[in-house]
Amino acid sequence: MTQEKTQTTREHINAYLLLGLPLVGSHVAQFSIQLADTIMLGWYSVEALAAQVLAGTLFFVLFIFGAGFAFAVMPMVAQAEGAGDERGARRVTRMGIWASILFGIAVLPVFLFAEPLLLALGQKPELAALGAAYLGVAGWGIFPALIVMVLKSFLSALERTQVVLWVTIVAVFANILINYALIFGNWGAPELGIVGAAWASLSVQVISVILMVAYTRYATPEHEVFVRFWRADWPALLAVFRLGWPIGITTLAEVGLFAASSVMMGWLGTLQLAAHGIALQVASLTFMVHLGLSNAATVRAGRAFGRGDYAALRHGGLVVLGMSVVVALVASVVFLTMPEVLLSAFLDPEDTDTSAVLAIGVGLMAAAALFQLVDAAQVMGLGILRGVQDTRGPMIIAAISYWVIGVPVSYLLGFVFGFGGIGIWLGLALGLAVAAVLLIWRFLRWQPGQKNATA
Repeated sequence: MTQEKTQTTREHINAYLLLGLPLVGSHVAQFSIQLADTIMLGWYSVEALAAQVLAGTLFFVLFIFGAGFAFAVMPMVAQAEGAGDERGARRVTRMGIWASILFGIAVLPVFLFAEPLLLALGQKPELAALGAAYLGVAGWGIFPALIVMVLKSFLSALERTQVVLWVTIVAVFANILINYALIFGNWGAPELGIVGAAWASLSVQVISVILMVAYTRYATPEHEVFVRFWRADWPALLAVFRLGWPIGITTLAEVGLFAASSVMMGWLGTLQLAAHGIALQVASLTFMVHLGLSNAATVRAGRAFGRGDYAALRHGGLVVLGMSVVVALVASVVFLTMPEVLLSAFLDPEDTDTSAVLAIGVGLMAAAALFQLVDAAQVMGLGILRGVQDTRGPMIIAAISYWVIGVPVSYLLGFVFGFGGIGIWLGLALGLAVAAVLLIWRFLRWQPGQKNATA
């Protein structure tokens, strides 16, 4: 405890790098799985790609909401470990898996009977049919996907982040190989197209959960996570639920902000939407770095909180915030000085629309550079506050910042004032900026006993 209280800034930085770099790598690898799906289905057919984007978005929205329970496990286990309470860590991990399974049961019918829903959302019948076929297989993956998220949170809280990285890397290569076989019918496999991609996703999730369960069982026997797993622990389940649902809604609010921006860009035209999609992919890649550091901030804040070491909690929070700002500044410089290079990696130089998409994308990359700092600050604020199990206040901040300010301002600047795509992205930046200021202010004025206050 004394050592933690007297840690220098350099020691904090080293600890964050040791814990955070594998998490950054795992997030980048996870992002690569989505990127591979997009590229390989795009090679197969435009219709398959469009249907997968449609169905994949529905799956992701429900998955990210359900992942709130997994995200809740991380600070709860970190706090328990900081306090030397292995039993508490075991209880919340088990019930985090329970909550995830119950959530999966609740949403599975949405995936199995998706076609009427997609039609009701105004999608073309052929795309709705393809999307429903995809979800009829991939939807079952909600169970292993959420369980993997819980175990990743558990192991990250124990500072065993290397295994999280390696399992994700295995998943990347397995996804590419199974996609190659089942989408295109290679190596004697049937050509299943979009359904092949669904089977690939489900297979990868099953492989991942088997690896994570095996590692958790044999590498952390002292926690006995799966011993008497069938036994309900209602107080722990309620605690996970209370902390997890605000996290799910907070994440959903942010995901919804960017989804709304995509819808609005689509109103402007196909070229604008294409440029938006590419710029968003580039910005999302740098966001993975901030997200990994944010996860590390949750773990270290949670451990300090469990020890009652509030000086280390505050000092460490400021250090990791500074690290994230440095990354954001570097990314901003790259976005401003070489946008064409970044955008061109996604475009066919022979395509007649390439020059027009580049022209639009350059402006969007400038806007992306503008919100790098605030995007980094808001995710770091969320990570630190989750470490002290403060989730309801941040949920309210996110809802107001993204949906009362961000989305309306994007619409006003983009359409009412005629700034187009740049206006939409400036609205995003403003929403993220408001969230960043309020979340960092909340962290700076945080006091012990404030956990889950709503003001």
